[in-house]
Amino acid sequence: MTVISIPTDSLFGLDNLPYGVFSTADAGPRVGVRVGDSVVDLTTALGDNVFAQPALNAFMAQGRKRWVEVRAQLTELVSGAVADDAVFSIDDVTMHLPIAVADYVDFYASENHATNLGRLFRPDSVALMPNWKHLPVGYHGRSSTVVVSGTDIVRPCGQRKAPADAAPTFGPSIRLDIEAEIGFIVGVGSPMGSSITPDQFTEHCFGAVVLNDWSARDIQAWEYAPLGPNLGKSFATSISPWVVPLLALEAARIDTPVQDPTPLPYLRGEEKWGLDIDLEVEWNGHVVSRPPYAQMYWSPAQMLAHTTVNGAAASTGDLFGSGTISGPEKAQRGAFIELTWGGAEPVTVGDRQRTFIEDGDEISISATAPGASGGRIGFGEVRGRILPATGDAR
Repeated sequence: MTVISIPTDSLFGLDNLPYGVFSTADAGPRVGVRVGDSVVDLTTALGDNVFAQPALNAFMAQGRKRWVEVRAQLTELVSGAVADDAVFSIDDVTMHLPIAVADYVDFYASENHATNLGRLFRPDSVALMPNWKHLPVGYHGRSSTVVVSGTDIVRPCGQRKAPADAAPTFGPSIRLDIEAEIGFIVGVGSPMGSSITPDQFTEHCFGAVVLNDWSARDIQAWEYAPLGPNLGKSFATSISPWVVPLLALEAARIDTPVQDPTPLPYLRGEEKWGLDIDLEVEWNGHVVSRPPYAQMYWSPAQMLAHTTVNGAAASTGDLFGSGTISGPEKAQRGAFIELTWGGAEPVTVGDRQRTFIEDGDEISISATAPGASGGRIGFGEVRGRILPATGDAR
C-alpha cells in the first residue's frame, strides 16, 4: 500500500482533487485524480468501470449526487493508504483531453476586455455595443479543434485586409494572439425545449479548466462583421488536462461586479457565482500578465442560463469559455492585442520587444484559487507552442 505524500504548499491537496484522463506505458487512457505529485487510477482504486473510459463524460453524466459521493470516497481514500498499483508519479503519465467535447461556446464576459477591444476595433464609436450589459455575448466555436495542453498549434492561414489595403490577401496570420480564459464543463445536460436557471448551475456544471482561445486577430478583424468570429478562432482552442470540480471552488465564490442595469429575470439568481481565480500568462517562460477572474462582469451561471434560455439543449461534455479575462491595469490584460495596444506598445519578453506571437513561441497559462482550508488550489496549466503555417496561398 502507498501513502501519498502531499506537501503542505501543494496546489493539489485534499481541497482540490481534480480529475483528468491519463495513460501509462503499459495501459491506455482512463480517469485519474491528481493528489500532490501523484495520479491515482480510479478504476483500480475505486473498482468502478465508469472510470475505465478515455473521457470523463460517463462519470459526469451520473450527476451531482454521485460527484459528491465520489469526492467523499476519494478524500477518505487518499487520506490513508492506496493500493500500490493504483498510484503513479505525475512524471510517468501522459495526459489526454479530459472530456469528449460535445459543443463549444465562447463568451465575452470581461467588461475591461470588451471595452479595450471596442476602442481598438471601433475607435470612432462607443466601446461597448448596446447589448453588452444586457446579456452575455458569445459566439459558437468549433468543438473538433479543442485540444489538450501540450498540443502544438499550427499558425492558421486565411483572408486578411489591413485598413490601407485595396483588397484582401490570403496567407498566414501575422497577428496571432491568445485569450486567457476559464472554461466550464457541463456534466448533466438539459433537453431541447427546456432551460437552466442560474440557481440550477451546480446541478449541471461539473468543473472548470484553464482555456486558451487562440485568436488570429488579422483574420478576425476582416471577417467578424456582420456575424462575428469564424476562422480567426476555429483553428484551435487549448484546455488544461485537469478538471477542477465545481465542488472544490466553494471557497472561491464571490459576488460579481455590480451589474447595472439589472439583468432580465432569467439572468438573476440567489446564488453568487463570481469566482476569485488568479491567472498567470507566460510568454516563452516570462510572466507578462496576471489576469484576475474576480473582475468578470457575467458569471458562468448566467452564461449557461443564457445559452439554454431559447430552449437549446445542453449536453454532457459541453464546454463554454469565459472569454478573455482582463483587469483594469495593463499588467492584468489577458490578450496580447490589449497588452500591446494593437501592436503599438510592445512588451518586453526576455531581451526582446514583442507584439504578437511568432513561430516557435510557447505560451503557458496557469490559474489558482482559494481552497477550503485556507491555502490555494491549482488548475495546472494550458501550454501550447506555435508551428509555422502549412497552408498554401491560393
